[in-house]
Amino acid sequence: MEKKLERMKELIDILKEASKLYYQYSTSIMTDFEYDRLYDELVMLEKETNTVLSNSPTINVEYEISDALEQVEHQAPMLSLSKTKSVSDLESFLGDNEGILSWKLDGLTIVLTYEDGKLVRGVTRGTGTIGEVVTENVKRFKNIPLTIPYKGNLVLRGEAVIKYSDFEKMNEELDDSTQYKNPRNLCSGSVRQLDSNVTAERNVNCIIFALISCDDYISNSKLEQYNWLRSLGFEVVEQMKVNKKTLEECVKEYQEKIKTYDIPSDGLVLTYDDIEYSNSLGNTAKYPRHSIAFKWQDVTEETTLRNIVWQTSRTGLINPVAIFDTVELEGTEVSRASVHNLSIMEGLKLGIGDRILVYKANMIIPQIAGNLTKSNNIIIPDKCPICNESSSIIQVNDIKYLYCTNELCVAKLLKKLVLFCSRNAMNIDGISDAILSKLIEEKLVCSYKDLYNLGQYKDKIINFEGFGLKSYNNLMDSIEKSRSVKLANFIYALGIPEIGLSRAKLICNKYSNDFDKIKNLTFEELSIIDGIGDVIASEWIKTFSNDKFIEEVESLVKEITFIDNVNSNELKLENKTFVITGSVY
Repeated sequence: MEKKLERMKELIDILKEASKLYYQYSTSIMTDFEYDRLYDELVMLEKETNTVLSNSPTINVEYEISDALEQVEHQAPMLSLSKTKSVSDLESFLGDNEGILSWKLDGLTIVLTYEDGKLVRGVTRGTGTIGEVVTENVKRFKNIPLTIPYKGNLVLRGEAVIKYSDFEKMNEELDDSTQYKNPRNLCSGSVRQLDSNVTAERNVNCIIFALISCDDYISNSKLEQYNWLRSLGFEVVEQMKVNKKTLEECVKEYQEKIKTYDIPSDGLVLTYDDIEYSNSLGNTAKYPRHSIAFKWQDVTEETTLRNIVWQTSRTGLINPVAIFDTVELEGTEVSRASVHNLSIMEGLKLGIGDRILVYKANMIIPQIAGNLTKSNNIIIPDKCPICNESSSIIQVNDIKYLYCTNELCVAKLLKKLVLFCSRNAMNIDGISDAILSKLIEEKLVCSYKDLYNLGQYKDKIINFEGFGLKSYNNLMDSIEKSRSVKLANFIYALGIPEIGLSRAKLICNKYSNDFDKIKNLTFEELSIIDGIGDVIASEWIKTFSNDKFIEEVESLVKEITFIDNVNSNELKLENKTFVITGSVY
């Protein structure tokens, strides 16, 4: 008994630390598969010992609250759902009742309140009891009606999500090291922004999954309530009406659909269609009794780890990627998976030749589920695989990462230039990664500025394989066009850690697109900008304190012209007269 209690305490500490890092810092110290395995072990031990400790995650809901947003108490507490991976458990839960089977969406839960036909409040789930007010951000969601024909008080719950297609488009503009990890984390950060303009750029959708309260009686059927909400203009979660006989086949239908479903989902939810019956069941300490979540039974395949490939990013982060014998998962062949960071690699005790289990998280992203042999023989390289200069292990929020210490690393330079030339940066069209690699290899480009002096190498460049005079002329035209650029795009192009285009716009707008002012901003001047926190301000100061960076930027600025200026924009309406007729509401 004592050993089991000690193991329970150990599991609680591990799970709570993993949850904190995942929800507050968007950082993983273990795979979802490993988290679920440890959670299930804790549940089993609690049943065996008939003991539940007060800080157990099985009775406490993970939460995320920011001090910067107004907090309010929810009208009705939002509890987690009990979970199963067994269809037979779903059948037992449903019994002889009719149920509604729908997607369990993987985003951020939002409570919407409408009064007199107008959206008046949007609040995050937060702790389940207290949430954060994000009304202005919710108004920037792509598919939320700001006004509806129903004039009574209406409270709804929905899931804010970013579709995979939109997520991939945003990541196309970023290099490996700055790409967003997954749609769920990006959505959470987007909804909880202090600047609603950032939210607007992120293509957030809200899918409604529950009617919480309404001034008028609509129906005792959950399905009919969904149909009513759809008639008001809301996008409602996709659902099927099921009974004990049809349930298994419907689960299989969803299992097939998720392979191409554009909205992130990590399973299904089964709830009773009869609302009065559902309400009569009440709740446990953590779960409502009217619904149950179904998580996909992860299909794992055993294979052999053949290699760990180390990939250097623009920021110098060296990521481990596992290479293994090809296996078929969810209808596709898979032979590699990111290990994310050194902490996960060490936790798995990976070694070349190990027998490992691999799966697709949410049936999409290849992951390592476990290691059967745990030889733990991977040697962490002390040199960058690209430039052969020293590497260093850095620990951030209890997570260990490997970095290249060479500021002139070719991998850093290539990925810096890829970002610099991208559409939302300097927008130099027609310069591919392959051409940039060749220019670096031939030592024609060693810095940003060198791109604007390629004319002196015309004879050499037109003789590149597959290039020629026409390609050269197109490239030079595009480079010339990029000499005129908006300051925010230029700032983004510089690849400052944590500074995407949206944050670059925040800074530029605050300080009137004055580059001389912006490059010398103090920590305090940055911190007063909504959406710029201490971490971002610190990264900015650190970057602009680097003499090499300043030298490169100042030489680059001589080659370009900033075309925007807040003051000139404000004068566009000067000396114009406007006459407004008709009614103004």
